[in-house]
Amino acid sequence: MNPWDILQTASAGDLILLSMLLPLAATLGNLVFRSMPNLRDGLTFIFTIAIFAVVTVIAMRFASGESFALDLIVFQPGLTIAFQVEPLGAVFALVASSLWILTHIYGIGYMRGNNETKHARFFACFAFAIFATMGIAFAANLLTLFIFYELLTVSTYPLVAHKENDAARRGGRTYLGILMGTSIVFLLTGIIWTYAATGTLDFVEGGFLAGKVSDNLLPFILALFAFGIGKAALMPFHRWLPAAMVAPTPVSALLHAVAVVKAGVFSMLKVGVYVFGIDTLSSTGASVWLTWVAAFSILAASIVALRQDNLKKMLAYSTVGQLSYITLAMAMANSTAALGGGLHIVTHAVGKITLFMCAGAIYVATHKTEISDMRGLGRAMPITFIAFGIGSLSIIGLPPLVGSWSKWMLLVGAAQTDQLILMGVLMLSSLLSVAYLLPVFARGFFTPEAQALHGGSWRERISEAPLFCWLPPAITAIGCFVLFFYTGEIVAFLTPIVGGANG
Repeated sequence: MNPWDILQTASAGDLILLSMLLPLAATLGNLVFRSMPNLRDGLTFIFTIAIFAVVTVIAMRFASGESFALDLIVFQPGLTIAFQVEPLGAVFALVASSLWILTHIYGIGYMRGNNETKHARFFACFAFAIFATMGIAFAANLLTLFIFYELLTVSTYPLVAHKENDAARRGGRTYLGILMGTSIVFLLTGIIWTYAATGTLDFVEGGFLAGKVSDNLLPFILALFAFGIGKAALMPFHRWLPAAMVAPTPVSALLHAVAVVKAGVFSMLKVGVYVFGIDTLSSTGASVWLTWVAAFSILAASIVALRQDNLKKMLAYSTVGQLSYITLAMAMANSTAALGGGLHIVTHAVGKITLFMCAGAIYVATHKTEISDMRGLGRAMPITFIAFGIGSLSIIGLPPLVGSWSKWMLLVGAAQTDQLILMGVLMLSSLLSVAYLLPVFARGFFTPEAQALHGGSWRERISEAPLFCWLPPAITAIGCFVLFFYTGEIVAFLTPIVGGANG
């Protein structure tokens, strides 16, 4: 039997375990073969393909009606380390595992092209972060989610502080301090409160808090989760994200698209759907306050992004705003918005990873980090800048790019609840995205400096970054277009998460 046939016949529990054991094996491989870079990176690439294949089989078999569940450790009734597959987690796992393939290729090109050090530790921590991400994606309850959420924070700290200079250490301290502080003070308190009130932490379709907690207390419990899930970067607990931009660009791609921030908004949406329930949030009004906090985060982050000259910092604040779209989707408490939030996990991941990989390619080729210094570079690096333009248009929400669909669904969700102000926030946010993203592309191709610098010795000195740096963002840019035509299938796959919820 070939490997694909073996996966097709493997038990549900074995497949869930395999999805986490493979990145652990990749972690070990990077440490064992630390002095053999070609073998080390080649083996890790094989593991990236293997985990994507496993997750694909899980998603296909789940879509055909098979149930996936695994109880690993039972401490006492209601407190277990357990895993299960549901639509939102399957989509998140597919996003993370597929983008890990391209991020690994890109990481090889960036780390070698930029002469970075400690490659083995870097890729080992990267692989362990994917292990934690798979645990989050398939968590069956809040306890399991919390454990793997903390593992993800700890495993990515060495990546943020990778350069080991003063700036990296400061950024790492901010990163670790905010994420660990919010999760222990707020998230853990919310989990304990939930268990004390209900006797369980298991995720349930439609939620399980209704009737177990006073309606007057629900907003306070929701606040513990909303601010405790610091990886969702909701203001004012967002500073870790721009602080982490001291890390190498592959880490930025991991933070913004593959794992960390997506783990945050995934957890936020999962808590809203499977702990509180869309109908409970809607009928009690428990999440109304959160819509305005999310709306403020969207606009404030966009305005700050508009004022940034450093490309990675601008993209970081853009991410803060875009993540709040998903928090807003959950807080609007209707099925269309919730599905739009789930879809936005996919669309933002593909668009934003394109932008960050392009930023890294520009740095490898030119060592330029400031937007004001990038005039004319598009003439010398057309593939990189065209990919950046496509990723930007997808983040903005322009058809026929995939980012347009999730924003459309959020607008429809706001319209269904007569939230005209929120519709205005979403539209204004897109206009602000135009104002801070498109000038990067325009400076590359359409400034007078670009015309003056075209040709001659300047062209000979600057060209595209190495193949492994420009090929992955070129592929994800194409993905922004191709996925536009397949969002219907993604939404149909996600639809069970809202069950019979309103709207």
